[in-house]
Amino acid sequence: MTTATIFCIRKTISNTEDHTGNTVFSDRTGRQKQKGAGDQMEIVPYSDNVDEYLKHDDVIDHDNEDVKALADELFRKAADEIDFIKRAYTFVRDDISHSSDIDAETVTCAASEVLREGHGICFAKSHLMAAILRSRSVPAGFCYQKIIFDDETAPFLISHGLNGVYLKDQKKWIRLDARGNKPGVNAQFSTETEQIAYPIRPETGETDGFVVYPDPDRKIVRKLREAKTKAELWNDLSADIGYDGQR
Repeated sequence: MTTATIFCIRKTISNTEDHTGNTVFSDRTGRQKQKGAGDQMEIVPYSDNVDEYLKHDDVIDHDNEDVKALADELFRKAADEIDFIKRAYTFVRDDISHSSDIDAETVTCAASEVLREGHGICFAKSHLMAAILRSRSVPAGFCYQKIIFDDETAPFLISHGLNGVYLKDQKKWIRLDARGNKPGVNAQFSTETEQIAYPIRPETGETDGFVVYPDPDRKIVRKLREAKTKAELWNDLSADIGYDGQR
């Protein structure tokens, strides 16, 4: 199977505020670095416009009444914004099943669909998490990895989706993976030491992506929308997507 590395743009960033008080991400001399699995990782935004990470559309539909109601409920229970982010993450990780873990055959894509059906694969779950956070003005986007599907039964590369979230108080981006835990997968919330579902193993050909994109990859969105069943989706879920956010 042919694979292609998702664009991993490396750039130095700092965070300032413009004349309106909005956060602006811009190239400067300092680099944001975060330790995880023994390595330092640069987590950077693809766009320097924070509004790109707050918008809604037909996939990240945080204008949907049910999505808004959920975000509002989680926000009311939270002690502060970090706690809200943790609650949103925990809800999507634990209360929304990964489709393959429950053998669900329906395929979800938009945030509201994932919430209504109660399940989605990693990409779909990341759509819901971004929608919940954006509903309460927390900048959130999308990161992608290339991982081995299954070491024993399917040792080929596929894409995996997770979220990038901006912490305003700490002025940094972190990655959170709400795929859903199971034996062998133990993702946790942390603002300091990253613990995602699939730590990358470079020796197997796996690759990581530290760029936070404002839009889901359109090829992934198209695959999710065109597949009538999970089995059909699985047959077409390769790693050769290459990031393209213009839908």
